[in-house]
Formats: sequence, structure tokens, C-alpha cells
Amino acid sequence: MGNLNVAVLGAKDLADKIGKKGTVTDVTFFEVKRGNDSVTLVEPSKYPEKLSSLFYAAGMSEFVVLVVDKIDSFLGESIVMADLFRIEKGWIILRNYIQKEQLAPLIAGTSLENYSYIEEDHIRMREDLLDIAQKEARKAGTGTCGSCPVDSHFNVKGVGTVVLGSVIDGHFRKHDKMQVFPLKKEVVLKSIQKHDIDADDGVKGDHVGLALRGIESDELDRGYVLTTDPSMKMTRRIAGKARLIKYWPSPIKEGMVLHIGHWMQMVPCRITAVDNGDDFRSPVLAIEAESDIIHKPGDAAVMMYLEGGKLRIVGSVKLE
Repeated sequence: MGNLNVAVLGAKDLADKIGKKGTVTDVTFFEVKRGNDSVTLVEPSKYPEKLSSLFYAAGMSEFVVLVVDKIDSFLGESIVMADLFRIEKGWIILRNYIQKEQLAPLIAGTSLENYSYIEEDHIRMREDLLDIAQKEARKAGTGTCGSCPVDSHFNVKGVGTVVLGSVIDGHFRKHDKMQVFPLKKEVVLKSIQKHDIDADDGVKGDHVGLALRGIESDELDRGYVLTTDPSMKMTRRIAGKARLIKYWPSPIKEGMVLHIGHWMQMVPCRITAVDNGDDFRSPVLAIEAESDIIHKPGDAAVMMYLEGGKLRIVGSVKLE
């Protein structure tokens, strides 16, 4: 069973021509199925008003379809976000007579520079994406752990608590015992569904519905993490080197309020100390978060400045 998660950026009139509309929050899911293979299209439906919508869509995905109908700051943010997540596979669709030469300087040196330019043929795109999903089929291995950030949660009569999310790494199986962070509460994974079909496991990249025993829906929140990984941790104070994007215009200052994005979390943070050294785009920062950030050791998080006007993406910082 192959699955491919695809961020559709730059257009809100494309995904629904390729897939069937599913869950809607600040991101909208569209599904395509063929046999045992599936594609999940993820549209940042509240972007550009909410930068978090773009962050969540890119963070869930391993493939990008970038639609370019104008050269503006929102296109720039979409390129920067896909590059920060190092999404190296994707397609570019040009509209409104925009030429490759106009886009080339904006994607040079990014993970997008090797994307293929394609024509907007929805039937062909659907089949080609399913072909990619089939080739990318992953199976649950042995000896590895899996984690799934919570996107949404609710109670289903006769089933109990159900969580929707995308498996961020590793795998887990039906009947596994899982920890819920930040509660550190143990639950049992009663069942797994992928695209409304029962499954025995969830593997990195799968968009899943998980039925849980041992917790009520109202105990959960978006951004919580279900995991079998013993290395999972929570951090409120971050100290380490950051990497600012090349377009960020000025040094980070002490007292600045940013948001740290990691998986399905967007946490307000304050800069408590800055050492810019010889290059303000590689500062050493001390950061205090408003609440715990759930992560694995060594993960990178995205720094965002929501008051930043035309550019709201600052860069990334490592979570030790």
C-alpha cells in the first residue's frame, strides 16, 4: 500500500480538481485512490491569512505542487517554507504567461530548483501522482518506533476517541501501547484506518485515523503527539545555533517574540539572549517557549515572526 502526501501551494482551485475533498480545518485534505495506493493532497486553505496553515501543509508533505500565477511575497513564503522542510520532489505549474526565467532566480539554491515544470492536466497529474505513490510504498519494519502528531480529534459513537494525523516517522501497529505527549499518558491503539480502510499498521507518510482506548477526546489537543518512541522529549528552553533564511533583513534581537513551529505545534516564544558572532544569519540563541515543545532530540524547528509584514519566516533552530 503506497501513499504520497502532497502540498498544493499557490492555488486554491487545483486540489479539488484532482482529488475528493475530505477533512477541513486550516488545511484541507483531498484524497485520490487507485487499488491499494493513495495520494493525500494537502491545501493550506487559510493561507495567506494564517502562516500556520502553510507551515502545517508543508510539514505534512513529501512532495510539492507549486502553482505560480503571480510573483509576490506569498510565492516567496511558499518557496522558503518548502525549502526549510527540504522537500526535494515536486512539480511547478506556471500560469498567467509567467516564464521559467522569471521564477529561476527565486528557486536557485533551494530544494525546489530541480522540480519538474508540467502542464496543468488534472487527469494526467492524478495518474502520475498515484504512480509515484505506488513506487514509494513503505512497509513497517522491525525495531523502530513511530510517532503521529494530532491534527484533529473527536468522539465516534461505538468507537470512542479517534485521532486524525500523519505518521511523522517510523511505524506503529494495531494494539500497540502508545504515550500521549505532553500528558505522558499511556493509551492502546485499538485500530488504524487509512483512507477509511482498516489497516494493521501506520508507516511514515501515512495519513491515518487512530482509534484509542484509555483517553477521552476532550483530553487531547492539536499538536499533541502519540508515540512509541522512548526518546521523545519536551523542551521549554532552547539554547543553540539558528539558521536564518537569506532574505531575513536584520539581526534577531533580545526580547523579540517569535513562534516556533514543529510538527503540528505553533508555540509563542521569547528571545532571551542573542550572540550574533561574525554572521547575524547564524546566531546562537536562547529562547523561552510559552509551553513545552514536543520533539525528538536533534529535530529542527521553524522560526516565524508573525508581525514580519511581507516576510514572516525567519529560519530554523535545532531542538536538542
